[in-house]
Amino acid sequence: MIKTRGFLHLTYKLYHHLDKLGERKASCLCVYLGLLKYAWKKNKYTCHIRHATLEKDTQLSRPTIKRCLDTLEKMNVIKTIRGKSGKTYVVNDKFLKEEKAMIVNNELSSVNNELSNVNKRAILEETTYQYNTIDKIISINRGNLDNTINELATLPLPDLIKDTNNVYYCKLAIQRKEELARQKNLVDPQIIQRELKKITKEKNFAYKRKKEYNIKNGIKPWEK
Repeated sequence: MIKTRGFLHLTYKLYHHLDKLGERKASCLCVYLGLLKYAWKKNKYTCHIRHATLEKDTQLSRPTIKRCLDTLEKMNVIKTIRGKSGKTYVVNDKFLKEEKAMIVNNELSSVNNELSNVNKRAILEETTYQYNTIDKIISINRGNLDNTINELATLPLPDLIKDTNNVYYCKLAIQRKEELARQKNLVDPQIIQRELKKITKEKNFAYKRKKEYNIKNGIKPWEK
């Protein structure tokens, strides 16, 4: 009878998916691992577990565990099904690699077999997840909204439109991008003032008379 699981690989896609949580990332990962202790492949990664059990396994407070479970659900890492006797949690297996069974009676030989065939084993792809540029900018400038929006506004418009993980920031960046485009099309106020002064000067009677005199007498430049 299988009493312990073999290897369960968490993808970097999950690891970076939680980057936007900041300091809460560690707690959420801890709770997620606590769920995986009871969510097995044979049960389609589903488990019925109480907060008290997770509290004991993770050493986190119950309010923290509840917040983490809510956050994981909002980020589509897990799904919650309410029942009469509590909640059932379903782990999203798109963040997992294939699980290899390990039989207790032959545990050592299974490990040796894994090691001998290390080249044949599936390896976590290096490019499983490319850290999203938008996520990176938000993470680097965390706490400074102005810098975040200014940097995001330098990205191509299609990238900002299609991003679904940071809708609020992308919306502000698009507005900033439009604002900068409008400013770029505006004429420099100093140029406008200079041209207005020139027009006023040209209409001045004394100036016009002096200019005509200079032209008639071959004095250059005419303005002198």
